[in-house]
Amino acid sequence: METLRTPDERFDGLPGWPYAPRYAEVGGLRIHYVDEGPRDAPAVLLLHGEPSWGYLWRKVIAVLIGAGLRAVAPDLIGFGRSDKPARREDYTYARHVEWMAAFLDRIDLRGATLVGQDWGGLIGLRLAAEHGDRFARIVAANTALPTGDERVPRAFRIWRFLSQATPIFPVSRIVGLGCTSRLPREVARAYDAPFPSDRFKAGARQFPMLVPTRPDDPASEANRRAWAALQNWQKPFLTAFSDRDPIMRGVDRIFQRKVPGCAGREHPTVRGAGHFLQEDSGEELGQVVARFVQSTR
Repeated sequence: METLRTPDERFDGLPGWPYAPRYAEVGGLRIHYVDEGPRDAPAVLLLHGEPSWGYLWRKVIAVLIGAGLRAVAPDLIGFGRSDKPARREDYTYARHVEWMAAFLDRIDLRGATLVGQDWGGLIGLRLAAEHGDRFARIVAANTALPTGDERVPRAFRIWRFLSQATPIFPVSRIVGLGCTSRLPREVARAYDAPFPSDRFKAGARQFPMLVPTRPDDPASEANRRAWAALQNWQKPFLTAFSDRDPIMRGVDRIFQRKVPGCAGREHPTVRGAGHFLQEDSGEELGQVVARFVQSTR
């Protein structure tokens, strides 16, 4: 497998990102992650989506650290400072789950709170279903666990088409379009930093095609098994969706209806935020997560 590695200098001086890089080797690939806060504090695993990286969690990380929690934010393979296989065919849903499961083994993370947004939820919810002993609670934020049996939202169909049709894959512009706030120029530069050229974007290009949209998708059966596990999930489960995300609108109610751990909870809605609610309202989301951890310990 040919892999690419973004030069370190691309990440110099990024605003709001003072964290020292850490690395874990998984199957011959290097995964970058942030690990901040007391090591003996409750850990919060923050999984990002497409086409962002751990930088998206910077506002949330600051709040969690301030609340005395441990924040662990890896970059998925193909994103951020993690290694990037050069061929689109090297990226599959199953491999992403396997890579992140191996990462959890490598750092021996246990009793964690999973917070997954976008693909961070598609991968993270599989991890929770298949390795439930590693997680004490879950926060689903603008994410889903599709099996291909459900109706595909029109907004996602449009995004999927455009992601493949555009000759240039403008990462920071895509992130900006998923926000209600305007990205400052230096923040946009941070989202573009992992991708010096189009060669580095194989994962970003392929991710939209990996979402199960038909019942016989390669990931459908594994996701159905994950749903079966989640429908027996008694540990705390919180939804924290925004109100201005056309792709994930209404999915929070599916979790609330199907997952026992959701019962009897007040599930917050983050007002005025788009798909990338960490960028629009990161401090608020961080407070939601911190309160949830502290109230369910």
